[in-house]
Amino acid sequence: MAETAWAVLPPVITIVLALATKEVYMSLIIGIFSGAMLYANFNVLEAILTMFAVMEAKVGANVNILVFLVILGILVAAITRSGATKAYGDWAVRTIQGRRSALAITALLGIVIFIDDYFNCLTVGTVMRPVTDKFKIARTKLAYIIDATAAPVCILAPISSWAAAVGSSLPEGSSIDGFGLFLQTIPINLYAWLTLIFMCFLVWSEKDFSEMGASIRKNEREFYVPPEYADVKEEKIEGRGKIYDLLLPLAVLIAACIYGMLYTGGIHDGLSVAEAFANCDSSKSLVLGSFIAFVFTGLLYLPRRVVSFNDFCTSFILGFKAMSPALFILCLAWTLSGICSDKYLDLGGYVGQLVSANAGVITFLPVIFFLVGAGLAFATGTSWGTFGILIPIAIAIVGTDSPVLALCVAAILSGAVAGDHASPISDTTILASAGAQCHHIDHVSTQIPYVLVVVSVCVVGYIVDGLTMNGWLGLAVALAILAVVMAVVYWKVPVPLKDRSAD
Repeated sequence: MAETAWAVLPPVITIVLALATKEVYMSLIIGIFSGAMLYANFNVLEAILTMFAVMEAKVGANVNILVFLVILGILVAAITRSGATKAYGDWAVRTIQGRRSALAITALLGIVIFIDDYFNCLTVGTVMRPVTDKFKIARTKLAYIIDATAAPVCILAPISSWAAAVGSSLPEGSSIDGFGLFLQTIPINLYAWLTLIFMCFLVWSEKDFSEMGASIRKNEREFYVPPEYADVKEEKIEGRGKIYDLLLPLAVLIAACIYGMLYTGGIHDGLSVAEAFANCDSSKSLVLGSFIAFVFTGLLYLPRRVVSFNDFCTSFILGFKAMSPALFILCLAWTLSGICSDKYLDLGGYVGQLVSANAGVITFLPVIFFLVGAGLAFATGTSWGTFGILIPIAIAIVGTDSPVLALCVAAILSGAVAGDHASPISDTTILASAGAQCHHIDHVSTQIPYVLVVVSVCVVGYIVDGLTMNGWLGLAVALAILAVVMAVVYWKVPVPLKDRSAD
């Protein structure tokens, strides 16, 4: 049943069950097993072996990401036990005036940390969660801000792991300059730009609607912390850390991760900075950077007795425990992606056939690639996998010298980020939930209406792109439509908060 419509079934089952039951673990397991059953022609024993073979391969291939998350969890626990996070939170509450300012600073921090989406999600959540909690900002809103400034920011940053992923998605032997092509897509990546604009509007106006509005009203009555994160919230603070005991480890973490990307990309072998970023191994870079930051934090705390040696070591267990929900969901999500890969059900191959068969109308290629990219990323939970499947197809259809290529690739990147942003099995969505310490399905259900608003505007923008072959005109039309939508929201949607703090 490989490379057929049946390949769509496992992710559909997973997503429908997750949204209906709000139980993401069991939904993923059922989706994975259904895919394994299809691949094994309904031989139960072979399906079980297939399921665990895929899990072994996917977890093994992504072990650096798991290690990074564990080290980061330990680092966060150590900083929290030192009292540095509390000291920062106390300062921020005195300095930041109101919910709007707290969310604006959260968004700004998310935009500044553009190197990698994993790093972005967890760092922004760690730094800003104590502040937003003290202002009783719903964790679903925090998770949305984190998610909206993760992939949409990374896909616009030339110096990021995502730029490297786009370059690596070009066909082998291609004469195309991957970095140059990526630069051309930046101004016409509609979903990324419109998401950031819409997010800033929601922060400024506080006009939250649909599921997010309901979540905020619920938190106004009683601030909600998911049970799986209740222990983390009540974690005992043992140390006497200052604000710089938070800022210095984070600064070292950022610097070390950037250096790690340059190092794994070959900066010491004579490559330029741009070439090093394009060739880097982002997962190894994150492990390198997080371990350096962890060692630095130990050397910063222990000689000064900010925390005792035993308390510092206790953070190992606490950090792993805090990350365990994200680790488990990621392992299952990767396994589902593996079942749908070209080695098994080949969902990408089936989608590629559909796109190639309907490629005769060049005018509508940008919007076709946008919608297919969004659907594929939503179903598989991976933007990078979507790049790898659709970019070679776009090159094969329009050629390397066509002016339409940049439009099509921009539409693919835009759609992939949109699908990734909405998907409950996306690793970025999972980590945004973990960073905000928000129940995962609550984050997904509150975020999807906002994603759909922006996606609808993007569809019109990419239709205009195709009709005019002018990406700038499509961007202008999309911005105009989004402005109308925001005006309607501003005038028609009441502020959900009764007790809004003035800025």
